[in-house]
Amino acid sequence: MIILSDALSPEDVATVVAGLADCRFVDGRKTAGEAARAVKSNEQADGSDAKVAALTAFVRRALERHPVFASYVRPVRWSGLMFNRYGPGQAYGRHVDDAVMGPDEARIRTDLSFTLFLSGPETYEGGALVVEGPDGDRQARLSPGSLVLYPTGALHEVEPVTSGLRLACVGWVQSLIRRPDQREIVFDLARARAELASGEPRLLLDKSVSALLRMWGEV
Repeated sequence: MIILSDALSPEDVATVVAGLADCRFVDGRKTAGEAARAVKSNEQADGSDAKVAALTAFVRRALERHPVFASYVRPVRWSGLMFNRYGPGQAYGRHVDDAVMGPDEARIRTDLSFTLFLSGPETYEGGALVVEGPDGDRQARLSPGSLVLYPTGALHEVEPVTSGLRLACVGWVQSLIRRPDQREIVFDLARARAELASGEPRLLLDKSVSALLRMWGEV
């Protein structure tokens, strides 16, 4: 589980939240898989609305510009992003996301999932994102613009909201590099390269990163 505290700027968050204020929300169970549908209780912005589509594109462009997101995830395909909200009594019980998403002509393998927080934690009670990992469960109730990135195969849940309104954006990505261990190696080398001035050591890291991307990349 990786946390990016600045995935969206405060100005970008304000743009998204203001835009969603005029959008229609529908029952979130419409987009859940068969097993997840039984434990899902929330609302989602209507994806068929052109205003919602414009906001999802806005968020996607912002994430593609974020240096850590771009360098670690290396997205090649995206699911449709979704804006969801939880009011009092709503929750999303423990579940695992689908391994493959999308219509036949645009299916993606879901390597990584993310939750982008749009509501401040002081505006609602409960509603923590809980992600299971090798060291146990980790919880997140983050400031607006913060993002949690985790393997799509991880069990996770949104705890019941007891008061207020929790607003977030969720999405799934197919990475250029399927295996997480290989993805981390390339990410670490790219970070080391960024710390070096131009010269022979940086050129050697350029060469190594490029070679690994050719070896492991799936396009």
